[in-house]
Amino acid sequence: MKKLFFVTLLFVYFSNFAQTASVRIGYIDMEYILEKVPDYAEAKNQLDLKASKWKEDIEVRKNEITKLKENLATEKVLLTKELIEEREEEISFQEKELFDYQEKRFGARGDLIIQKTTLIKPIQDQVFTAIQDIAEQKRYDFIFDKSSDLTILFASQRHDISDQVVRAIMRSEKRQQLSKKEQKIQDAKEAIEDLQDENPALAERQKVLDDKKAAREKLLEERKAAREKLLEDRRKAAEEKRQKLKDEREAAKNGTVIEKDSTGNKTEEPNKQDSNTPTTPEERKRIIEERRKKVIAEREAAKKAKLEEQKSKEKE
Repeated sequence: MKKLFFVTLLFVYFSNFAQTASVRIGYIDMEYILEKVPDYAEAKNQLDLKASKWKEDIEVRKNEITKLKENLATEKVLLTKELIEEREEEISFQEKELFDYQEKRFGARGDLIIQKTTLIKPIQDQVFTAIQDIAEQKRYDFIFDKSSDLTILFASQRHDISDQVVRAIMRSEKRQQLSKKEQKIQDAKEAIEDLQDENPALAERQKVLDDKKAAREKLLEERKAAREKLLEDRRKAAEEKRQKLKDEREAAKNGTVIEKDSTGNKTEEPNKQDSNTPTTPEERKRIIEERRKKVIAEREAAKKAKLEEQKSKEKE
């Protein structure tokens, strides 16, 4: 009832105030912002590890109490009244200790709440600082937290500045690592982002341009990969051709022929077409010398035959 009254009061105030001046209202989703901040994720993981360890301890104690109760139920007929009462007191003591431990770890004022506040408070302070800066720069009159106890019956997406808060926090962390030149580039980029926040249509056009740019870059990468593949295939073909010519020259020199077996591997066999092919340098030298002498003898015989022919013609 109090929440509804407060919302109604705000609505009436805004209506009256809007008659004399324009009211600029925005809202955030604190849970969404915290999930986007890396420091929060790290702090949450640390806390979740501790909570898991505490839950394991609680589960162990519960199992111990259950075991005590089962043993008592099994042995009750064999025990005296005093022993039964003693074991029941032990079980009650264990249950009370378990309850106290649960309250200590997960109660309203337990370790989980205290450590969560300790871990998250610095991050929340960053968020509040960013919200104040955005409110001052863009002249917001009111900024609400969508995830708080205040019930917002309707909120247009264009009034959500959660992403702006996340960017503001990230910008602050990045600036500490940038040089002056890089900071100028970052300032220009931030100015464009801020302008897009004020003009959603501009942001949509920028998104279309970015998508087209990404598509062009992808197409260029695909073409580049295709060209590189074509060049690589040509290089491999040229290398295979050179190797084939080299193998053929080597085979001709050594008197062997290059053939491929059924597996595609090269094999060398003696040249069967010429059984007199020399296999050693001495034999090749001897054959060359014989051929040279044969050519000289043929030339001498031809010359002698020509002289005899001329003599016979002169006699006639």
